[in-house]
Amino acid sequence: MTLSAFDLFTVGIGPSSSHTVGPMLAALRFARSLDAEGLLDQVTRVHVELYGSLGATGHGHGSPNAVLLGLAGHDPQRCDPVAARGEANHMRAERAVPLLGRRSVPFDLDRDLVMHRRATLPAHPNGMTFAAYAQDTQLAHRTYYSIGGGFVLSAEGGGPARLVPDPTPVAHPFRTGDELLAICATEGKSMARIMLENELSWRTEAEVRSGLIGLWRVMRECVAAGIATEGVLPGGLRVRRRAPELSIRLRQERDSTDPLRGLDWITLYALAVNEENAAGGRVVTAPTNGAAGVIPAVLHYYVDWMPGADDDGVVRFLLTAAALG
Repeated sequence: MTLSAFDLFTVGIGPSSSHTVGPMLAALRFARSLDAEGLLDQVTRVHVELYGSLGATGHGHGSPNAVLLGLAGHDPQRCDPVAARGEANHMRAERAVPLLGRRSVPFDLDRDLVMHRRATLPAHPNGMTFAAYAQDTQLAHRTYYSIGGGFVLSAEGGGPARLVPDPTPVAHPFRTGDELLAICATEGKSMARIMLENELSWRTEAEVRSGLIGLWRVMRECVAAGIATEGVLPGGLRVRRRAPELSIRLRQERDSTDPLRGLDWITLYALAVNEENAAGGRVVTAPTNGAAGVIPAVLHYYVDWMPGADDDGVVRFLLTAAALG
């Protein structure tokens, strides 16, 4: 199947693309389906069940809050993580969720969200079901699977979940690294150029550039937040943030002649992103939240350490990374 760079690199919130972003998207998709079918105003209760890995580790990955926020109409690409946490806490306290921000219905996490620690659904370990009721009458029931990287599949009409390929024709379709290298050799073009020409099937060149620079801006903001924020990460392990202290130490080593000092900075950049992700912050899923620190760490090294680094280089890097991804 053909994937755009903007399928592989998306803005989301931590700590997990499959356990946080996926359930939020599934909940949002369910709420929107109720609205599209003219059922939203009839709903008096919503019931959600998380299976397999989602049920077993969902609490630690923020899955319950993600479900609440998705039902309330929040998109992980656009929501403010700090405001979202406050809103989720409010919904928990009120034991109600405003579907798409419009219709408030009771929603008690202890009663209306079931976490199955051992049971699984057939298609994938990260399965979810959503049901809406008007009193005792079921209005709708949907099954979704969060397959990683923020991708969500739905099992429509009781049939098997399946990934529907994007039918958009691209200039240079490829499935493997060998095919990509062969195209580059035949066309006499770089991987970045090949990927850009494929992207033009969906967007103009100016839109591609603007979108990639926008992703880079989010990456920079994530690194800056990770370096600036001290304290302890959420969760019962009481893990202390290390990026702020490492940043101070590296800035004090200005006269270092260590030829590998740049790798220490790469470590800092990646650690800052990882800690922001663990705290439920805003990250670029690239291509998962668990790996979200790699791309911004290398890009920061390029911008901070390489003479002549510019936005053109950032765009080429992201296009090349997307082609390889």
